[in-house]
Amino acid sequence: MTGMNKCGMDDNIFVNEEDKLHDECGVIGVYLNSKTVEDGTAQNAPMNAATLAYYGLYSLQHRGQESAGIAVTDGSELKVHKQLGLVADVFKKDDLLSLVGHVAVGHVRYATAGGCTIENAQPMVMSFKLGSVAVAHNGQLVNYEQLREMLEETGSTFNSTSDTEVIVKLIAKSYKKGLERALTDTIQMIKGSFALCVMTDNCLIGARDPNGIRPLCLGKIDGGWVLASESCAIDAMNGEFIRDIHPGEIVIINDDGVLSFEFGEKTSKRACIFEYVYFARPDSIVDQIAVQEARLRLGAMLAKESPVPADVVIGVPDSGLGAAMGYSRASGVPYATGIVKNKYIGRTFIAPTQKERENMVFVKLNAVKSEINGKRVIVIDDSIVRGTTSRRLIQILRRAGAKEVHFRVSSPPVKYPCYFGIDTPSRAELISSAHDVVETCKEIGADSLAFLSADGMLEALRSCNPEQYGYCKGCFTGEYPVAVPGELNGKHCE
Repeated sequence: MTGMNKCGMDDNIFVNEEDKLHDECGVIGVYLNSKTVEDGTAQNAPMNAATLAYYGLYSLQHRGQESAGIAVTDGSELKVHKQLGLVADVFKKDDLLSLVGHVAVGHVRYATAGGCTIENAQPMVMSFKLGSVAVAHNGQLVNYEQLREMLEETGSTFNSTSDTEVIVKLIAKSYKKGLERALTDTIQMIKGSFALCVMTDNCLIGARDPNGIRPLCLGKIDGGWVLASESCAIDAMNGEFIRDIHPGEIVIINDDGVLSFEFGEKTSKRACIFEYVYFARPDSIVDQIAVQEARLRLGAMLAKESPVPADVVIGVPDSGLGAAMGYSRASGVPYATGIVKNKYIGRTFIAPTQKERENMVFVKLNAVKSEINGKRVIVIDDSIVRGTTSRRLIQILRRAGAKEVHFRVSSPPVKYPCYFGIDTPSRAELISSAHDVVETCKEIGADSLAFLSADGMLEALRSCNPEQYGYCKGCFTGEYPVAVPGELNGKHCE
């Protein structure tokens, strides 16, 4: 992929540089049966597909806050509306009223590559002699540069630096062979992670990479079907979650229903384990595992591995709360709401210097003094990335009167970058890459520090669903499910 640029008007704007990993994006696809829409027999028929996609994107906002877009077709004309910003800012009533059609794909983006510009916003749309296609993509291609060079050599031109445009061009290049063949040819050429929602003039297609790194699921709504990154989006449309799209599966949805087929050779499942640790919403189900249940069990395993005498357990909002409750239940140490999060800090909060950007945690998080004053506190977070947030959070807790602060993390140390759709700092910026646990504890100023072991993390997830056993753990181990060109360690897990 190309550069790792952040989105912002200028250097004086705070661009939400949290001390967290960020997922690249969320995708949504909606298909309303055209016959049902015409005769008005479905409750959802009067609402077009774009309105439903809007509801879905709203529930996936946590997966990307830099741009949002929806493309829709009525079978003869394809329209798209996309802009930089949050879903509620990008779409107004008139925008949705103008997006009329029975098929829609939508996208929210957090840029891991190519920078945050309107050219890189999705869905990507292309019209050609045989029809039109719109693509929404969650993931990242490791062979983007080679594919783009090949396409440019055969006459293709590009308007963006996004790998999604490569996917659109590849589909268009083979479209005359038929949709199924075009998709199969394209998917067999791209390497890396992908959950795709593809819209043509008369159908909706979903596809998931052979390792299933990024999530995608199928739902049923009145009069149609839904594809979504997470099941919470299906709930937002008053739909019924049906199942996850399998790794290496393509589904084609039209008026006849859902056609499914597999492409390529079977590979080991390697779903991103960070979906359970941090990315997914707690009310979602990802690959047959309830996210909140996973976090409770991660916390319980952490309590088993790393107990410490204390008076209270608190969680870092929002993704640390489930693990904190699990730790509390397993350890018997009372749980309390000891940290409050300010949810109204926007992307344009001014912070001119790097130090001030790091100090944003004092504005974003605050301690509830009555819950922690004079107490030995166990604070649970899902991960430590750079360590800046953890350090300042511990300062906040001590300022509020915490007698001791014991930091516990419901995942192993993040030591390596991700190449499959997660925005990760460089390895040099990852505190656990350069420091061991004792050194990291000293750096953040805790009385003690412990991470969940890799074996403990896997055991906790297996206890949620023994049949799910394959995960990508590259950010913890440096071993990746797909060979990464130029990766320093050259590790590759089969």
